[in-house]
Amino acid sequence: MLARPRYGRACKNDDACPAGIVGHRHGSRTRSLTGSFGKTEITVPRARLQTSEGGTTEWHSKALRTYQRRTLTADALIAGAYLAGTNTRRVRRALAALFRGAVSKDIVSRVWRKIKSDWDFWSARSLAAEPIVRLILDGTVVRVRLDRKATSISLLVVIGVREDGQKVLLAVKNMGGESAEAWRSVLDDLIERGLRRPAFLIVDGAPGLERAIAAVWDGVPVQRCTVHKHRNLLAHAPERLHEEIGADYTDMIYAATPEDIATRRKAFVRKWRLKHRPVADSLEEAGDRLFTFTQLPPSQWRSARTTNAIERLHEEFKRRIKTQTVLPSAETAAMLFWALLASGQINMRKVDGWQTLATRTIDQPIDLAA
Repeated sequence: MLARPRYGRACKNDDACPAGIVGHRHGSRTRSLTGSFGKTEITVPRARLQTSEGGTTEWHSKALRTYQRRTLTADALIAGAYLAGTNTRRVRRALAALFRGAVSKDIVSRVWRKIKSDWDFWSARSLAAEPIVRLILDGTVVRVRLDRKATSISLLVVIGVREDGQKVLLAVKNMGGESAEAWRSVLDDLIERGLRRPAFLIVDGAPGLERAIAAVWDGVPVQRCTVHKHRNLLAHAPERLHEEIGADYTDMIYAATPEDIATRRKAFVRKWRLKHRPVADSLEEAGDRLFTFTQLPPSQWRSARTTNAIERLHEEFKRRIKTQTVLPSAETAAMLFWALLASGQINMRKVDGWQTLATRTIDQPIDLAA
């Protein structure tokens, strides 16, 4: 900053003096800093800088923030251990050897509060500049402690797909369930933050979500998740028929062309109406929304058929928290889900077929009616 030697009041070499900065060194102070190397004492130089008003002010290091007691690496290690599903006491014990006992339960809690401030900023950020063309929406159930009792709540998750195909987490909200009102609250929040009208939606088939979408984005093509429907079909049949149903369903959904899909859909309904009618009724319940993906270029079908992008996040999230049967609060559950992505512990890649995302859906839906 000043280019002064120790105890120096002026530069030894005028060429090395920073332009426009006037001041002098002012001794040093000792600071205690905990890092991945453990706790250590470091000497921080002090300086007085001359202000434009003629007075002086204390120089502050940008590398070592005021009141900083841990390195960013140390905070990342503490947060990472907590995000891996370890509670505060276990984090302290797990990192005790590395930090030589310098990490207390309170320090873990303070690090987590810093994460919360980042979470609050992320939750309220503007989405006006996000070039989102597709949304994937799904919910998952987690157990949290409410009023000293273990209670099941729903985390409603929205992933956006940008024009370049990159997936990005847009919202995680803790709600009492997946009602139309709950989903409408999530969608209204996205719109208030500037999210543009998407061109395509992928949903899990929850009735509440579909009613909320109809109220907000009526007319936007909606794809029902084919994996969720597969599970529904199996739930309507005895176990001895599961293999046969799965084979027929896969043969239909993964056919090469829209025409082949239409033909095999008719054959599926015809066969299972006679063999086990509840299976055929379950398929017909989804209607044409189960086949909306056929309006897109074939290169996008794989990524547009299912909500697997969110399902994978759900699985990883639950794997990380399985050591904590019940999370401390509903807000903690949503924060943990977000933090796994924000910390880089989970990465999302581009969707398959992203090169053709700019291609519009077919204006007239292909007639797949059985």
